[in-house]
Order: sequence, then C-alpha cells, then structure tokens
Amino acid sequence: MDEDKSNDLALSELQLALMRVLWARGEASTAEVVEALHEAGRPLAHTTVATLLTRLEKRGLISASRDGRQLRYRAVVDEPEVQRSMVSGLLSTLFQGQPSRLMNHLLSEGEIGEDDLVQMRALLARRGGRHA
Repeated sequence: MDEDKSNDLALSELQLALMRVLWARGEASTAEVVEALHEAGRPLAHTTVATLLTRLEKRGLISASRDGRQLRYRAVVDEPEVQRSMVSGLLSTLFQGQPSRLMNHLLSEGEIGEDDLVQMRALLARRGGRHA
C-alpha cells in the first residue's frame, strides 16, 4: 500500500460498519451491504450506502467490479491496517504520542474491566519476556 493511502485510513463509525460487512463477507453488492447493516440494527437507505461505498472506492479503500448490472465491492485494506492507522492517529492527536497517557485515560475513566486487566497483564508479561 502506498504511503498516501496508509495515512488516510481514518474512518467514521458508519464507514467502519460498511467495511466490517465487506471484511466479513469478502465482497458484497450495495443491496447486500444494506441488508447486512439492517440486520445489525443500522437501517440505511440504499442511496446512502451506495454513496458511502463510492466514496470509499474513490479513497482507494475498496474496489468495485461489475457483475452483470450490479457492482460488487471488496475491501482493499484489511481491518488490522485500519486499526493501526486509527489508533496511531488517536495516540498522536489526543495523547501526544504517549501510550502511557492513553492507558492512564482508559484506567481512570473505568474503560477497562477486570477481565481486560488480566488479559493486558498477560500480554505485557509475554512482551516483557521477549525483550528481557
């Protein structure tokens, strides 16, 4: 992926919902995306979904291919790529590039439960073991 595209992976919540449909299905038509969003409790008009898909295609995040009279869309970027980019942007913008400030925020705001803490401690222990 070229550098310009990797810097432009920030997505709105709605765009993420569309991308998740494509990531889960591999590819889908506009109607199939509309149906999947409706089933997930996000009923949107066909025209709205079509517009969002067109914009994502123009950004190079999805591709479209013709299947008879309809277009089928496929994600060009994967979910971990988008997560990395968005978390990096959040960390840089809101927490001045300091992961400890993000962690402190999550802990002080009660965003992390006990189960999450157990998992995080295990991840940190494994990571510390690799670099020790």
